[in-house]
Amino acid sequence: MPEPPPFDLQAHSRHSDGALEAAAVVELAAAAGVRLFALTDHDTVDGVPEAAARAAELGVAFSPAAELSAVHGAHEDLHVLGYELDVADPGLVAALRDFRGDRARRIEAMAGRLRELGLQLDDAPLVARREAGKPIGRPHLADAVLAHPANARRLREEGIDGKDELFPTYLVPGARAYVARSRPTVTQAIEVIHAAGGVAVWAHPFWDVDAPAEALATLDEFAAAGLDGVECFYATHSEEQTRLLHAAALERGLLTTGSADFHGPAHDRFSRFRAFSVHGLEVRLGRIGRAGQPARAPWV
Repeated sequence: MPEPPPFDLQAHSRHSDGALEAAAVVELAAAAGVRLFALTDHDTVDGVPEAAARAAELGVAFSPAAELSAVHGAHEDLHVLGYELDVADPGLVAALRDFRGDRARRIEAMAGRLRELGLQLDDAPLVARREAGKPIGRPHLADAVLAHPANARRLREEGIDGKDELFPTYLVPGARAYVARSRPTVTQAIEVIHAAGGVAVWAHPFWDVDAPAEALATLDEFAAAGLDGVECFYATHSEEQTRLLHAAALERGLLTTGSADFHGPAHDRFSRFRAFSVHGLEVRLGRIGRAGQPARAPWV
């Protein structure tokens, strides 16, 4: 097996849907051999200062970043990664606050629908996150349903024993408890990232889009809106999907990034850093992580 690349450009902390504090995420990344890292919590940069400070202590190059959830046509939860962000930019701070407000609205609506459907939620962790000012996402709702003992029999009868089964039944587009986001659009997300001095990259395209033709058509739309890159190298992308995206990115002059999308050491899918392959293809990170680094950094 070839050595995995020394960068990992998507990871999450307790500031969104990750399990660990921001500094602890950086520590695990460094221990796994990551030399260029980005913390990309959903619609927030609150963990960036802590992560940046720990990365500096450990000698890990760092890109201040966030992952913006966006809508696009029939797709109600596409993600755009923003790197090299000025996290103090007033426009960025205000936009992320607005996006989190819309996120909170839909989460409360989904929680209400789950209760209407006869499910009970373990509210304590949700209340704790609200009081700490941390966002609540669908994974937190799923955990609240799975943790409540009153749901055990029903979930067992429905063949649900974890989030992988709960999500398609209740919490994805078209499911019984799902509520769509209303903003931002992908174009708006790209504009917010660029206004804060950042680089906009479409996250894990084949996580959200199944058909290759649709993925390429969507990439064309995003490129026309100013997209800078695409996350070709991803933990769940097949080699065929990776090569398709890579060729399309090069043809369109886009960057090619990658990640294992770390969420925590006990996560059922995204539990390890550098758990993706570049399949011998060219990595093009542009200015991501270049601040204060040599002209040719070791991950290029």
